[in-house]
Order: sequence, then structure tokens, then C-alpha cells
Amino acid sequence: MTRPHAQTLLIALALAVAPLQASTPPEGFVALFNGTDLSGWHGNNPHDTAKAPDRDKSLQEQANAFVKSWKAVDGELVNDGTGPYATTDKEYGDFELMLDFRLSPKSDSGIYLRGVPQVQLWDTTEAGGSWKHGADKGSGGLWNNGKAGAPGRDPLVYADRPLGEWNTIRIRLIGSQTWVWLNNQPVVDGIPMRNYWSKGKTPLPARGPIHLQTHGGETRWRNIFLREIGAEEANKILNGSQPGEFTSMFNGKDFTGWRGACDKYAIDDSAIVSRGSGNLHTEKKYSDFVWKLEFKLPPGGNNGLAIRYPGSGDPSRTGMCELQVLDDSAPQHADLDPRQYHGSAYGKTAAARGYLRPLGEWNIQVVHVNGSHIDVELNGTPILDTDLSKITETMKGQFSQEIPPGGYLGFAGHGPGVAFRNLWIQELP
Repeated sequence: MTRPHAQTLLIALALAVAPLQASTPPEGFVALFNGTDLSGWHGNNPHDTAKAPDRDKSLQEQANAFVKSWKAVDGELVNDGTGPYATTDKEYGDFELMLDFRLSPKSDSGIYLRGVPQVQLWDTTEAGGSWKHGADKGSGGLWNNGKAGAPGRDPLVYADRPLGEWNTIRIRLIGSQTWVWLNNQPVVDGIPMRNYWSKGKTPLPARGPIHLQTHGGETRWRNIFLREIGAEEANKILNGSQPGEFTSMFNGKDFTGWRGACDKYAIDDSAIVSRGSGNLHTEKKYSDFVWKLEFKLPPGGNNGLAIRYPGSGDPSRTGMCELQVLDDSAPQHADLDPRQYHGSAYGKTAAARGYLRPLGEWNIQVVHVNGSHIDVELNGTPILDTDLSKITETMKGQFSQEIPPGGYLGFAGHGPGVAFRNLWIQELP
């Protein structure tokens, strides 16, 4: 039989080991905080840095302040409610982040993703003083997504534990698509996070650091784990299991349902691959729709998505538009008009750049056409949102401003090696 003092010793040993066990990352994750010091982190309040006349001086001042206001205590990262934000030394693209946090009265905190505010964390009690800003609805929302009622701004459910208790949050970010679970309850479900720094005019950066923001009161963090998400997994999540209203456009075996320059394309490993220049298009015409597809670019790859194409001529001039599919990084494409880069309505409207995956990886793109309006999402990030009927100036004045009500969909090849697969369409009423 174990004697009382031996039982006490066993309990003490178990408590001593517990923090080490708790800080072990789940499979596939790495620990961003080692539990003992501030390695891997530095201080940066991006709001102050952006306004500073001398950025380097501001960063140094914040680095000095960081070690005074942040410390590692018994496996916890603790901030006293002052000073710059804890910022990862490393930048991240697509990832899943897990961590625990504990707030004190009147504390107001948040998690900046790729350097952008923020997943909101705060004292949700009336005494906390932030009900006028929506704190009564709970933590976990994308508070900077806009005014009350904006998608994702407020959490779907109130999931906070009582103030002073530990909460667990999990965040998944792919492109700008954001999912948040607070204490195992979904509070944001695949909502695009708005880029606060550009007032939403440009998308979330493709990469950036993670900031742990704190002010107003002591905040504690622990078990900070991150898993980077690769292209294959990201595409699978973004594509999802296709709902009933989506239908396949390509059987993966032959050109059934397609016509045009079939001799300029080949089928390889369930993908349509361009072999030269030529327009391949559907047998069916479409008006308003959502088109999902994956594509892969070779070095210098050049193709396009023909939208409402009449079946003859240059799709960029005879159809609604050609959405450019291009290796933006190729030297021969260095000096193009902005309206010629990937995702742009060729010659008409420029798309945001910098969101293509490395050459040889599969990208996923969603094209939404409704009337004269078209928007494009690349790898989870909105890169084009335009009404072509409002375009008043085209590249060199060479492109029609007429909007055909319907037409074929297809590929406008301008050379070999560009591949397309997993083609899905949803027709809109």
C-alpha cells in the first residue's frame, strides 16, 4: 500500500510534468512558444510602425519594450497589458493555429493573421465596457471585417468561458478564407478576412507574421501550436465535396461535351493539357454561373478562361472576357499591362497579384459570373471583383465593352503545358 507521503510526492511529480505534456504539439504541429523564453518572437505594434517616420528606429524601440512587457512564466506567455504585440519572427501563408488564452477584467486582445487585424478576443462581461462594440456577442469574430452585420464580424455563437478561465481557440486560414473554433464551437465558418490596412481594397497578404495583441489588462497565452497547410490539402478544403447543385464538366477520359481545337489539347492523368495555341470550349452555353477548377502552370505558361464565348474569334474580344491564366513570374512577362496578368479580365480590369502557387503546384480558382459582374477567387483569396459594364477604358482601346448574355466556357491556349482538372459548374437562376 502506498503511504500518504508517497502519494503526495506522486501528485507533485504529476503536476510538475503536466505543463511539459500539455505543451507537446499535436501531430503535424510545431510549437511557436517554447514555454521558457521569448525565442522566435519579437515586439511590433504594426499600427505604430506604419506611422513611424523612421521604421527601423520604431522597431528597435518596440524590441526594447517587448522584453519589459512580455515574459515566459511556468509555460505561459504573459503580457501585462502594455507594450508592443508579440510577433512571430517567421511569416506564414496557409496554416492552422491552436492556442489557449486567459483574459483579465477589461482586457481587450486579438490575434493578427499575416500581420492583419484580427480575430477578436475580449472581456465579454458588461463590466468590461465593450458591449457597445459587440463584446456581448463573444470572442472569435473577425471584428475588422466591417460594421455590425458584416460577414464574420460577430461570432456565430457565444462560446467564451467565464472570465479568468482558460479558453482554447483554433484558427484555419487558407487564402483569405477563415475558420475559427472557440472552445470547440464554430464561430467563423469560411468567411474571407478583410484587409484592414487597405480598407478592403486589396486582399489579405499571401504571407505574414502572427501578432498576439494585448492591451487593457493582463493576458496569458500557452500551448501555441501551428501547422502549415500545403497546396493539396488547401485545394481539397476549398473544393470540398461538391454539393448537388454543382455538376462535373469533364469526365477525365475524353472530350465528351467539348469542341473546338481538340487537337491542340491532350488528356493526361485526368487533366486537360494544352499542346499549343487554340480555343477549346464546352458544347453547352452558359449565362450566370459559378465555375470551380484547378490549374497548373509550367514556366512561362499562358492560357485563359473563355467566358461567354460565341465559339469563334478571340475570346478576349468576342466573348464577355478572357480571364488570364499566366505565369506572372516569367521574365518574358515582366513588363505587361496590369490588365494582362493572372486573373485579370484581359485588357479590361486588373486582378490583384501575388497569389499564385509555385510553378508545378495545382492552384484552385472559382469564377462567379452574374449579369455583367464577375469575381475571381484564387487559392482562397478574392483577386478580382468588377462590373464589366462600368469599364470605360480598355487596354489600347481594343476591347469591346458589350456584355453578351450567354455563351460557351473554355480555354484560350497560347502555348503548351498549362493543365486543367476538377472542372465543376453551378448554373445560377
